[in-house]
Amino acid sequence: MASLQSNPLGEDNMQEVMGVGGDYDREEYEVGAGGPRRSHSHPGGRPNPPTSLSINPGEEREVGQSWTGGLAQGCAPVFQPFGEPASSSIPLTTPSPGGGPNNKLTSIKNWTISTYKCSRQSLYEKLGKTSRTVDSELESQIEVLRETQRKYGNILRLARALTSHFYHVVQTQNSLGECFSDLAHKSPELQEEFLYNAETQRNLTKNGEQLLAALNFFVSSVNTIVNKTMEDSISTVRQYEVSRVEYDAYRSDLEYYATAPKTEVNQLKQAETLASFNNKKAEFEKLRSDVQIKLKFLDENRVKVMQKQLLLFHNAVAGYFSGNQTALDATMKQFAIKAKANDGQPPSWIEK
Repeated sequence: MASLQSNPLGEDNMQEVMGVGGDYDREEYEVGAGGPRRSHSHPGGRPNPPTSLSINPGEEREVGQSWTGGLAQGCAPVFQPFGEPASSSIPLTTPSPGGGPNNKLTSIKNWTISTYKCSRQSLYEKLGKTSRTVDSELESQIEVLRETQRKYGNILRLARALTSHFYHVVQTQNSLGECFSDLAHKSPELQEEFLYNAETQRNLTKNGEQLLAALNFFVSSVNTIVNKTMEDSISTVRQYEVSRVEYDAYRSDLEYYATAPKTEVNQLKQAETLASFNNKKAEFEKLRSDVQIKLKFLDENRVKVMQKQLLLFHNAVAGYFSGNQTALDATMKQFAIKAKANDGQPPSWIEK
């Protein structure tokens, strides 16, 4: 049986580690190329710790950074909780406010001043504390335009409702005609009556699809007038009204500085206000001219389009409900409108 072996380190090594024995007392530190080390050549008391580390000539090398964040030669680690420090080539200097007309700070400043002046002008106009520029003729035309847009919007809403309801009527007539045709083949005793009714419903469906196409064309044209042509003019009118408020706001400021004491500050502000007033005046007059031109062309275009659309609506509705298929076909050819059979689907084999 194998016997237990003693500690391979040996008893002497254990005593050296635990500080027991005379050999430990005779240890000294020598400084060499590999750093401090122990030596048993000089007996004596406990040596003092080394005060510096020396590197032999020719052994100088760059000290790198260890994985702990410190230096590789035993220095204390550097704790960096947010990773490596960021570096940037962008200068951290504040730009000067006079960087040009496109400078953001200047733009924000001008916008803030303009908004304040316009808000104050609007409030004073409602309270009756200031005057406003009035163009009676143009404002009456603008009011007529808005009233016309409201009335045409009502026509558009009712025309869409009529088209939607009539679409369901046509679909119902088409389904009813197919049902009559199917029963005509399954009921020999009523075949003739079912065929008559099926033929009538097919004719009504065909004419109804033509009227439905005319109604869709009418709705599309009115929608273009209300939501595109008129809305474009209304948008220009809104810009004109905003420009008018800005113009009156700077005009009021200019009148104030004209009666203010002639100090250096007031004269400087008066010059700045005069320059802004001239710009707003030019913008206001340009927008007023644009509104007048658009209102004129809008009225002419509206009359031409509605004459054509109202004639189409009248002839199509009258031809359908009077049963005059010839007049309905002539109306469709006159306005170059093509009906979609069965809501865009190809005709059935019965109709062929």
